[in-house]
Amino acid sequence: MLYTFDNHSGALSRSVRQLLLSVALLSFVEIAQAKLSVQVDKAKQIGEKAVVKLTLKNTFPEKIESARATVFLLNDDDKVVGQSAQWVIGGTKDKPALAPKASTTYNFVIKTDKPFTKTKLIFNRIILEGGKQVDPTKNVEIEDKL
Repeated sequence: MLYTFDNHSGALSRSVRQLLLSVALLSFVEIAQAKLSVQVDKAKQIGEKAVVKLTLKNTFPEKIESARATVFLLNDDDKVVGQSAQWVIGGTKDKPALAPKASTTYNFVIKTDKPFTKTKLIFNRIILEGGKQVDPTKNVEIEDKL
């Protein structure tokens, strides 16, 4: 790295400070815009099971090594009548990571013997290539498919 110092105070020169600030801001903007985009299809009840199809797209510059999510099935009174937490990307040896700009689908199968009218999806954990964890509350965009 190249550092330039003011001869009198030992501070970084103005041009180097501006360059470092620009690089930091660009990195922040790239990370802030990158996310896991998720499209949620309407849940289908089949006997005593519900199936919720997710379409996942990686907009991070790195692979998503793993992502864990929870689906809640709710009745008209917003009471939970079924739930399941699963690794929707990676998490096990037989599930691959999701490459940058790639998409995949995942079907949540949830056991329930009660009727439900709504679903709620939350992501609990997202791990990028190299073990870097990102905040799922800030880096997931969920769209309900009508």
